[in-house]
Amino acid sequence: MARHAQGVLYMKAVRSAREAGLEGFSIEDLIDCYRRGVFPMADARHDRRVFLVDPARRGVLPLDTFHVSRRLARTVRSDRFEVRTDSAFAAVVGACAAPRSGRMETWINEPIQAMCDALFARGLAHSIETWLDGRMVGGLYGVALGGAFFGESMFSTERDASKVALVHLIARLKAGGFTLLDAQFLTEHLASFGAEEISRADYVRRLADALEVKADFRRIDPYAGGAAAMQAISQAS
Repeated sequence: MARHAQGVLYMKAVRSAREAGLEGFSIEDLIDCYRRGVFPMADARHDRRVFLVDPARRGVLPLDTFHVSRRLARTVRSDRFEVRTDSAFAAVVGACAAPRSGRMETWINEPIQAMCDALFARGLAHSIETWLDGRMVGGLYGVALGGAFFGESMFSTERDASKVALVHLIARLKAGGFTLLDAQFLTEHLASFGAEEISRADYVRRLADALEVKADFRRIDPYAGGAAAMQAISQAS
């Protein structure tokens, strides 16, 4: 769920985000990329080129060994944040694309946002949002194919808001029968949850197996509370 320029093997310019198929690069092309383990990114927010990335080392977050600290578990169970699913997808992507302190640039440009919207319209992309006092204060989004979930990005404007969203995502994936959570690159933040780095060859094998799985992202209530999320994680372990 974090990006940098490592491992760029393919590149394609997307000249217009307004045309139905994203001129020269269709949504079917994008889905095929995900199925091959390749994902899109841009060099900068206002650079309309889209690069397709296939890293030599891949970050994954094993669902069966996902680690929730005691402090975070208490926060999740407290339901301090209201957690919603797919209620503000475009807003989540926009928030992930926005500059913030310590990171003024972003890999999410307008063509990528348009592609995300198209995947969401097909039911292939999802968001988990955290809300506080009627404001969206955190969330994440990604792409679901078979039993694989490709985590794209997350944001937070309140402490623990994105972490709570991640816990609810894990609960949903485990309850729904998913077998692979692709984090793309390993970061210190994700490592604290149990993320690990694997070779491209290992990732391709895991992805092939996951794509054969018939998973259900909506097997649990979209508005399930924190206690239900923690129970789903523990029961599926």
